[in-house]
Amino acid sequence: MNKRLFLSALPVALSLGTAWAVRGKFGHEQGAAWAGAIGALAVLLVARRSDWYNKAFTIALAAAFGWGIGGMISYGVVVGYGRGGEFGNVYYGLAMLFVIGALYGFLGGGLFGLALADTPGNRIKWHSLIVEMTVFGLLTYAFLINQLEWFMTPPRSEMWAACLGAAIAVAWFCVRNKQRPPLTVAAWSAIGAGFGFAFGNFLQVLGSALHIPFNFWNVMEYAIGFFGGLGMAYGTLISAWPASEERRPGNANLLPILIVALLIPFIVWDQSFVTDRIRNVVSGGVSDGAVLTIKLMAIASILVVAAVIFDRYYLKAKRDHASYDHTSIKKMFLLSLVLYTFLSFLVTGLYTHPLEQYLYLVNIAIVLYMLPRLKENTVTQKDDARRWFAATALVMLVLVLLAVVAISSK
Repeated sequence: MNKRLFLSALPVALSLGTAWAVRGKFGHEQGAAWAGAIGALAVLLVARRSDWYNKAFTIALAAAFGWGIGGMISYGVVVGYGRGGEFGNVYYGLAMLFVIGALYGFLGGGLFGLALADTPGNRIKWHSLIVEMTVFGLLTYAFLINQLEWFMTPPRSEMWAACLGAAIAVAWFCVRNKQRPPLTVAAWSAIGAGFGFAFGNFLQVLGSALHIPFNFWNVMEYAIGFFGGLGMAYGTLISAWPASEERRPGNANLLPILIVALLIPFIVWDQSFVTDRIRNVVSGGVSDGAVLTIKLMAIASILVVAAVIFDRYYLKAKRDHASYDHTSIKKMFLLSLVLYTFLSFLVTGLYTHPLEQYLYLVNIAIVLYMLPRLKENTVTQKDDARRWFAATALVMLVLVLLAVVAISSK
C-alpha cells in the first residue's frame, strides 16, 4: 500500500477502529452492525464518489448487515489460547482469531462492496444472495459441527461455521456474477480484520505480561476495526467501479434510514441499558435515580438523532428534491459516530470512565482533521487472487513470530 492510499484509508481505519472499540461496550450483532455502518460511511467520505451519496443509507445498511452477522461468533475461549505456554496452543489461538476476524471482514466488506456495485445496469439479486447465504450457512454448520465435530469454541456457540458458509456463498455469488470489485473489497477486509484480531490478542497478552494498567481487551477490539477498515478502504479505492445513476433520494431510502438511524440504535439501547448492568458499572454501584437518568438520556439522544436524520435525509430531501452531497454524508457519519461514542460513555457510568474512552475522542478529532485534506483518492491497481493468498500466507508467518514472542514474554 503506497503512502497516498494509506493516508486515504487511514480515516476509515480510525473510524471503524473507534466504532468497533465502542462496540465492545455493547457486543453482539447489533453492536457490530452499528460499527459496520459507520465504517461504510467513512469509506464513502474518503472515496468522494458523488454517484454513491444518494444510496448512502442502502450502502450503510448492507455493511451493517454484513459486519453484524459476525456478531454471532463466540471467541472468548479462543482468546484464552493466546495466554498459553506452548507454541501449538498459542499459534492455534492466533490462527483461529485470524479466521474469525476474516469472517467478520469478508461478510462486511463483501456486502458493502455489492451495495457499491448495485447500479441500474448491474442489479444485485439480493433476495437470491440472502437465500444462498442462509442455505450455505446451515449446510456448512451441519457438516462441520454436527457431522465432523470440528469444535473451535467448545462449549460455547460454534456459529463461526455458519458464518463460514455464508462467506462461501458471498464469494461464489461474486464469482458467478463476475462481481470482481466487491470480491476484492471482501478479500482485503478479511485479511485486514483477521490480522487485526490476532494482532490485538497478541497485544493483549503482551500488555498483561508487562502489567500495563490498561484495558487491552479493548485494544484487541480496536485492532480488528482498525485493520479491517484499512482493508475495506484499500479494496474500495483500488477497484474500478461502475458508475451509478445519480438519482435523487426517494422512498427507497425510507427503510434503510429507519433501520440504520433508529432500529439498530434502539436494539443497542434495549439490550445494553439494563438496570443491573448500569448499577454495577461504577464501583460501589449507583442509585435507582441515576440508573433511570442514564436510561432516559440514552434513549432521548437516540430518538433526537433519529428524528434529525429522518427530517433532513428523508422528509426535507423528498420535499426539496435535493440530492445528498459530501457535506450531508459527513454530517450523517459524525452523528452516528458521536452518538455511538456518547452511549459508550453513558453505559460506563455518569462520573467515571476508563482511559480508553477518551482515546475515542482523540481518534474522532484526527478523523475530522484529515477528512477535509483528502482529495481524489481512487488509485486503480491490478489485483488478483494471488496477491490475496500471498498476503494471507505472510500474515500466517507473522503469527508464528507473534506466537514465539508471546510465549517468551511470560
